[in-house]
Amino acid sequence: MSSRLTLDSIPMQKLTNKEEEIMHILWKLEKAFVKDVLAEMSAGKPHYNTLSTIIRNLEEKDYVSYNAYGKTHQYFPIITKEDYKTKFMNTAIENYFNSSYKNVVSFFAKEEKISVDELKEIIALIENKK
Repeated sequence: MSSRLTLDSIPMQKLTNKEEEIMHILWKLEKAFVKDVLAEMSAGKPHYNTLSTIIRNLEEKDYVSYNAYGKTHQYFPIITKEDYKTKFMNTAIENYFNSSYKNVVSFFAKEEKISVDELKEIIALIENKK
């Protein structure tokens, strides 16, 4: 019997808003030194040492790794944006919508965040997969 890991079986620690912002930068840059990440950040830039600590926290949470060049580290993501998005969405749907995709779509329809035309496109996508 094979004990294959699936995305759902991988424990993924929740990220803070700042950690998530940094991950988006690392996914965009693919590899970056702390100064590179800092240069990409918008308003509310943390101090260099604070940013370095946050990135090391991401390393401890198994989101990033690094290549060492002397005392300098070049960081890179070890979790893809797609894997994070899938896990994040699955968790949100489970926690806020009782694991129901119908509830998700209903929520956006009630909030007027999705149009009838967009719903028709979704239905067409589903029908074309069959």
